[in-house]
Amino acid sequence: MKQFVFALALGVTTLASTVATAAEKLSLNEISAYLNSFATAQADFTQVNDDGSLSTGQLYLRRPGKVRFEYANNGGLVLAEAGTVAIMDPKSNQPPETYPLSRTPLSIILARNVNLGRANMVVGHGFDGVSTIVRAHDPKAPENGSIEMMFTDNPVQLRKWVIHGGSGEETTVILGDMKTGMSFPSSLFSISRPKRDR
Repeated sequence: MKQFVFALALGVTTLASTVATAAEKLSLNEISAYLNSFATAQADFTQVNDDGSLSTGQLYLRRPGKVRFEYANNGGLVLAEAGTVAIMDPKSNQPPETYPLSRTPLSIILARNVNLGRANMVVGHGFDGVSTIVRAHDPKAPENGSIEMMFTDNPVQLRKWVIHGGSGEETTVILGDMKTGMSFPSSLFSISRPKRDR
């Protein structure tokens, strides 16, 4: 159950498999424009949990405010819609655990309009020679943790995020090739009807 919580709380970091030639640090405006350029996305993901265990699955995203993590190894689901996150553990007889999306750093990239230039949102902006790494938090609620995102350029693509929780825990999500521009039914993100088969 714990690993599901951190899927939304932790940010994305990028793994670059090859060194891009003439890679350059992306500006915050370029990254914001990239994130605002798509409303839907789908990708395979590998999640490294705080305890070192691994999970894999499929990520579906529809901005604003909707995301679905489908875990292949245990049938778990994490859904976000209408400002609420629900963590569904098929091995539990308990109702889904829910909490506000605004309490997770992932809400930053699920916003209707991503603006990383907002005052005090970005707390780190670097370049490792291959990827641009941005760490951001909600300046109104820094206690909710931060998200560290890794982007490659040419073309710009989000490759990974790491969620740094408010208590020091970390969850890393490594993304496969991300497809954008598809159409998803609203039922895919429905907390009241969390179907496994789409």
